[in-house]
Amino acid sequence: MPAVPFSAALRERTRTNHDHTEGATFMHDLMSGKGSRDDYVALVAQHYFMYEALEAVADAMADDAVAAPFITPQLTRLPALVADLEFLLGPDWLEFASPLPSTTRYVERIHGVSGWAGGFIAHHYTRYLGDLSGGQHIYKVMQKRFGFDTNGVGFYLFDQIADPKEFKDTYRERLDAVAWDDTERERVIDEVVTAYRLNTDVFQDLSAAKLAVA
Repeated sequence: MPAVPFSAALRERTRTNHDHTEGATFMHDLMSGKGSRDDYVALVAQHYFMYEALEAVADAMADDAVAAPFITPQLTRLPALVADLEFLLGPDWLEFASPLPSTTRYVERIHGVSGWAGGFIAHHYTRYLGDLSGGQHIYKVMQKRFGFDTNGVGFYLFDQIADPKEFKDTYRERLDAVAWDDTERERVIDEVVTAYRLNTDVFQDLSAAKLAVA
């Protein structure tokens, strides 16, 4: 019987963690109409700190033979996040944005895998493939709910990727092509689980912050 491709094993082994993150109360409220514009802005601000870390590590690992095939300017999100926050909060937006404790832990973990290609790819996969999948639905809902055109939701617009499905298929083929042994594959899967947990923690902090000001 042929071996299961790594990308398929990764997806199956982390499905529960992915679903748990997607079903977080904060995101459920935001998507269902219970969340406010301020809640959305708070989410964008936390994304900024996450992607500032992830893309800094990507720059540091650009010459790594294993990591390099996954790094492409087509995925870069930081300029779009800055533009979104300038639109949502004004030119001094950074004065009003700060990382939540859970975001700080997430950022520290991302920086902590710098130099480990498998760990970097785990976080890269978790964030960007999620953006290309569920993120497209989030974009449409936020656009409709808050009257955005493209300003404010630019983070979700991958204008350099003509066919997201084709891009994701190619990405998974690259995952399958990496010559990791079974031990390293397990480490990468574990790191993806960690990434989902850290992301869920951010949603929980965002929900707690909502309650604190309610």
